[in-house]
Amino acid sequence: MKTPPDREALQAIVDGLEDPVEDLVRKDSVFKKLELNPDDFVGNAEAVIDILLQKKALLQRPVVVKGKKAIIGRPKTRIAELLG
Repeated sequence: MKTPPDREALQAIVDGLEDPVEDLVRKDSVFKKLELNPDDFVGNAEAVIDILLQKKALLQRPVVVKGKKAIIGRPKTRIAELLG
């Protein structure tokens, strides 16, 4: 949160993501307060990157990157699988 990824880093994450790109966006109270539509982000990498640059708190965490692969580390067992 203190040093959020820039556009280039987010693009690299999206390019290597094994999960659906829309899963990078947290659908929490901030998302609802902004009155965002979850359907706007389905399969739309550019929209995902744009909203994450505007509202860093919406980035799903943890995101784990190894080489060119990236995953959302939930559940935690996924992290061990990627790193193992």
